Amino acid sequence: MRGLTWDHPRGYAPLDELTRLDKAGEHPYGPVPEPIEWDRQPLEGFESEPIAKLAETYDVLVIDHPGLGAAVDALVPMEELFAPDEPAGLRFAGRSWESYRLDGRQWALPLDAATQVAAARPGLRAPGTWPEVAERARDSRMALCLGGPHAFLMFCALTCGDFLDETAGERALELMAELLAHADREVSLLNPIGVLDAIAAGRVDWCPLLYGYVTYPLAFSDAPAWPGRPPGSVLGGTGLAVSRRAMDKREAVRAHLLRLTSEPVQTRLFPATGGQPAARSVWEAGDSFYRDTRTTLEAAWIRPRFPGYIALQRRSSALVRDGLLAGTPPRRLLNDLHEEWRTT
Repeated sequence: MRGLTWDHPRGYAPLDELTRLDKAGEHPYGPVPEPIEWDRQPLEGFESEPIAKLAETYDVLVIDHPGLGAAVDALVPMEELFAPDEPAGLRFAGRSWESYRLDGRQWALPLDAATQVAAARPGLRAPGTWPEVAERARDSRMALCLGGPHAFLMFCALTCGDFLDETAGERALELMAELLAHADREVSLLNPIGVLDAIAAGRVDWCPLLYGYVTYPLAFSDAPAWPGRPPGSVLGGTGLAVSRRAMDKREAVRAHLLRLTSEPVQTRLFPATGGQPAARSVWEAGDSFYRDTRTTLEAAWIRPRFPGYIALQRRSSALVRDGLLAGTPPRRLLNDLHEEWRTT
């Protein structure tokens, strides 16, 4: 069997370790009929490569939920693989399970849970509210995270998903412009991995909002909130989906999915190999990374999943990023963004 995941240790290390154990005839987490050979794709492909196209080649795919809308014809709903009581016993963090449910069916099982949070060098803690973020940004070494789709995703987090609301949208863009004026511009144009690398290397001290990675020994905390509101964030993470081409391997696929989402694998193997599990128990009782960001994960917004959303997200992010860099007035930039959504 062939599987596809993303090219970061968080995305491949636990899967590779299970494959190694299977090939060695060692099954501390339970046997499976045959190992999966896992290929990897870059983070950029993971965020944008059409799932339906990848499903032509792979049996099991590690996917991101926004791409589901254009892929359901190529995937097997979990209802065709499992009896109703089989996935029912699995407990996932936040809204991870819900993010892979579309049109009344479940299209993937959560594997990895993530959302945008704050990150800082060890010994420092990012501010807890957006007004405090703006205040500290004036005299500290900070960066935003605007690379790839992340300019638009920061905008969505600041508006708590209500980015078509004119008041919330203009306020978000005003704040982003203010923060960018004080931020390290070069670092701010990177993706989350690039920004986290920069914090770890001492180039900047903190970032108020980016996707957290447990693999970094940094000080993570809940995303900043507007006063009186819960932290705003956009759900990330990954799920395990099955392609139509794998239906002749149904029993093997079932075994792999149930093992990968089992408590022993999620609570022992994943943390030991640098994974970031989706199991609720880890986020409730794990180390400080999980405890200090769980509130944000539980409140995170689920992105749209209609066909064409991924391309729209990419265009919207470029529009926001380019507008901020060019100093476009927030009202005009918001109008341009709304027009992009109206004409799609």
